[in-house]
Amino acid sequence: MKRVMAFGTFDIFHAGHKSYLAQAKALGDYLIVVVARDETVLRVKSERTRNSEEERREVLEKSGLADEVILGDLEDKYSAIEKYRPSVIALGYDQEVNLFELTERLKNLKLKAEIVRLQAHKPGKFKSSKLKKNKTSLSF
Repeated sequence: MKRVMAFGTFDIFHAGHKSYLAQAKALGDYLIVVVARDETVLRVKSERTRNSEEERREVLEKSGLADEVILGDLEDKYSAIEKYRPSVIALGYDQEVNLFELTERLKNLKLKAEIVRLQAHKPGKFKSSKLKKNKTSLSF
């Protein structure tokens, strides 16, 4: 089975996220989505989410786009990769990721996962930062 792993905050679930997850799912047989924890989002983005980590996880589960939805680890952002050992790691077009660090961690885990950067879906319209300004809420 070819496992694909995708990551994100998904605070305002929109068509751009749906496209991201559909593209990720098309890369394999089983899609695991890791939802960023509230504490992690605050630390990385210096802002709180509108919706709790559990609400965001539930919306993704209800969307039916992922085979499994989990919360990220507060201590080790790579623990899900170590546990599930995906064949593909799908990154959003605008996700900030230290590719050198990720590649080194994959080498240390002896995991030959392909890292794929996915295409944007109407980024002028469906971008979380823009939608937050319009006070959009969760949907699916």
